[in-house]
Amino acid sequence: MATIDFLSSSPLRVHLIGVAGSGMSGIAGLLLELGHHVSGSDKVDSAEVERLKKLGLDFQTGHAAERVRGCDAVVYSSAIKPGNPEHDEATRLGHPLLRRAEALAAILNRRRGIVVAGMHGKTTTSAMAAHVLRGGDLRPGHYVGAEIPVLGTNAAWDKEGEWFVAEGDESDGTIVLYAPEHSILLNIEEEHLDFYADLAAIEAVYRRLCEQTSGTVFYCADDPHAARLGRSLPRGISFGATEGADYRLRRYHAERFQSRFEVWRGGEKLGEAALNVPGLHNASNATGVVALATELGIPFERIAASLDTFRGARRRFEFLHRGEQFAVVDDYAHHPSELRATLATARGGHRGRIVAMFQPHRYSRTLKLRREFGTAFEDADLVLIADVYPASEAPIPGVDGAMLAAEMSAAGHPAAESQPSVARMAATVGPRLRAGDLVLSLGAGNIHEAGRALAADLARAEELHAAAGGEAEVRVREPMARHTTLRVGGPARWVVW
Repeated sequence: MATIDFLSSSPLRVHLIGVAGSGMSGIAGLLLELGHHVSGSDKVDSAEVERLKKLGLDFQTGHAAERVRGCDAVVYSSAIKPGNPEHDEATRLGHPLLRRAEALAAILNRRRGIVVAGMHGKTTTSAMAAHVLRGGDLRPGHYVGAEIPVLGTNAAWDKEGEWFVAEGDESDGTIVLYAPEHSILLNIEEEHLDFYADLAAIEAVYRRLCEQTSGTVFYCADDPHAARLGRSLPRGISFGATEGADYRLRRYHAERFQSRFEVWRGGEKLGEAALNVPGLHNASNATGVVALATELGIPFERIAASLDTFRGARRRFEFLHRGEQFAVVDDYAHHPSELRATLATARGGHRGRIVAMFQPHRYSRTLKLRREFGTAFEDADLVLIADVYPASEAPIPGVDGAMLAAEMSAAGHPAAESQPSVARMAATVGPRLRAGDLVLSLGAGNIHEAGRALAADLARAEELHAAAGGEAEVRVREPMARHTTLRVGGPARWVVW
């Protein structure tokens, strides 16, 4: 790992290769706040890049070797490999080359760091922790791998505070670079199997993070692997719904996608909390945040007030449309455990049908966990599966949406089918919807595009229905071949009877 002091008073010239992604744009924002001269490049522009350009980012589309000349350091995303002209030129010139996590570690390890780790729930929990610590006047900096409206940006540096909350990415093993004061460990299971050999290799990485944590590791007692690791630590505090947890949530109930629960510390009831991010798993993770904040001296009343005002990250059970007849939710869930939790949350808060549009992510994950995917959609009444989002992987013959649809059918799901094209997904789902349906777009690729297209269609459909006095029947993407004498005609975006 290159040694760079990003917290020194001397401005550095830093170039970021692949700056438009949510993780890299967060690093760029932090470096700009620290007073460095920051340039960056990527294949495409983004809304986050446009925001950073106003703060001083020198951005160029595409990659060219000359852009790294004269730099003090070059930071690159995990998608950048040798062969990239900027990466190769920085190597030739001997510039310090840092992966994204190495740059973040160089910042976090100079402060009182708090790392949120685990296979699922990191983004929401790290954002929640930063929000609660803000509410307790601790003024933390933060780094979160998604857009968080309640925090303003995905990363920020507060010069007056001494704490820094960061989402720790385990996907490429770089989580071992962090040496925080405290860690929150949410869950451990088989994931990122394109990088890790097996569960034992994954656990070894998390153990090393825990051993490098100088203060307390807050671990989830509800997850068997996290609990087993946590119990072996000299400074571990457990949380969750499991009886015997040091911080325990009790009397959980959900109403209209809001969670309410009690929090107990041992035999002492700290109080009641309300969370506007639905699901028992989120309430459990919030209990971990309560444990952290309480141990840092924040009164429970202030913690509860912050939880009540917390709003989740983009693409984490995000309502794209919520009308009288239909609702559309977008969620980043792409692992079987995440999918089960998200669909269980939907089922718990909705009385009508649940329709899932799912896009598998990575061929290796889809093949390795095909059986688990086959049983993950029990709470969905209808499932349409797109083809695999490759995320830079080469295709594996036979691994596609049709394979998963067959797995679901074999596991007993009555209505699972493939629709290879994400672009056509909204047109496929639209005509099959009934009043009262909740539609979820699920996956880590671009399935959210189908969700947003469908949400726009349904919002206009409900406007048309209201304009007709609630008497008309309005259908979305209705194939006109059903209604013409010659049985010809493509889908109409809206049809009103």
